[in-house]
Amino acid sequence: MKLHMKPFRVLSMSVALIFAFPASAIAEPPGFNYDESKVHEYTLPDALVMADGRQVTSPQMWVAERRPEILKLFETEMYGRSPGPPKDMAFEVTSEDKTALDGMATRREVSVYFTDKRKDGPRMDILIYLPNDVQAPVPLFIGLNFEGNHTVHADPGITISRYALRDGKNPAAAEKSRGRHAMWWAINMILARGYALATIHCADLDPDFDDGFKNGVQPLFYEPGQTAPRADQWGTIGAWAWGLSRSLDYFATDHDIDAQHVAVMGHSRLGKTALWAGARDQRFALVISNNSGRGGAALSRRDFGEPVKRIIKAFPHWFCDNFNKYGDHPEALPVDQHMLIALVAPRPVYVACAEEDLWSDPRGEFLAAWHASDVYRLLGAEGLPSGTMPAVDQPVMNTIGFHIRRGKHDVTDYDWQRYLDFADKHFRPKSNVRPRTPQG
Repeated sequence: MKLHMKPFRVLSMSVALIFAFPASAIAEPPGFNYDESKVHEYTLPDALVMADGRQVTSPQMWVAERRPEILKLFETEMYGRSPGPPKDMAFEVTSEDKTALDGMATRREVSVYFTDKRKDGPRMDILIYLPNDVQAPVPLFIGLNFEGNHTVHADPGITISRYALRDGKNPAAAEKSRGRHAMWWAINMILARGYALATIHCADLDPDFDDGFKNGVQPLFYEPGQTAPRADQWGTIGAWAWGLSRSLDYFATDHDIDAQHVAVMGHSRLGKTALWAGARDQRFALVISNNSGRGGAALSRRDFGEPVKRIIKAFPHWFCDNFNKYGDHPEALPVDQHMLIALVAPRPVYVACAEEDLWSDPRGEFLAAWHASDVYRLLGAEGLPSGTMPAVDQPVMNTIGFHIRRGKHDVTDYDWQRYLDFADKHFRPKSNVRPRTPQG
């Protein structure tokens, strides 16, 4: 395959970056580079040049030829190919409370069954909060969570994740984890701004450890005699992204949800997942990557922060096996992450990072968003306005949004405020908000 490479000099004036990390954040662990002056020069594949060398000259050529070509490369070389929805998939509303959170919301729990075995077979459980002061249907944020739906809020009505109770675990101990990650979700803020929120425990789709793909959804699609995904088939990130698409299948049936305005958001490894889900499934109307780092928004070719080789070694289950061959040679990848972001175009995408999160390579995330802007402009949308990285806490919001905030690898209220502003800009739901009727 002939690859047209786009020259890029790290210190090029065209992408000169005005940015300084605090001294407290640049302690370099052995073997990892946190020194920008040590980043080697590299070249990026050009998102607007076909593998055979032809220039992409029109939106039609992008849609019909180049976009499918790039998507296939990510599928076969990085995240793996994923199947469509299972033929026996079914939905069941398992609980509902229209007076949740002191009357602010309707809490709904929905089980998505992947086989006709229903409750005895594999499933995922969606927790949904709908704002009671907004006329249906409402736009919605969807994101996977790390430790169970019951950890995103202290609401005692949320069913405890079945994974928190497996292997004989004490229900009392699981109960103590209720609301443990509430600070990452800003549920009251989201509801007050006129949006619904939905979340799914990522382990419902595939547990986040290397178990030979025995406990996730992958075995549902094995051919006779197959015991593991093939080298170009989905790993854990692929399974997680597949589950996010299945949530869209449900949302299309729920009259309280505006399925045309669903934003997918993820943090860290789940930010990688949100990007891949948004790239694969164009039904997602808006995509948000929060501190997704290497394998997410950060360029693979930049030797800064977490190396490709390390992420493959530490998390061999995340990607397809074909990705392993690039651990020592990320420059040989036929794609890089600016092309992943470009697959979202012309839909809105937001990339966020944190000043102290050097491991995730904030500058590499910004550069990926900047280079994706070429595709957005071809499609008549706004990319980032400049190759100069914005200052800390100075967000940029065009069709591509970006911010770097103070602090560490985290999800904060500041992040959610920006995501809600970005959704307002593109979804404009405020006209639907009705004043709450005074009580008493």
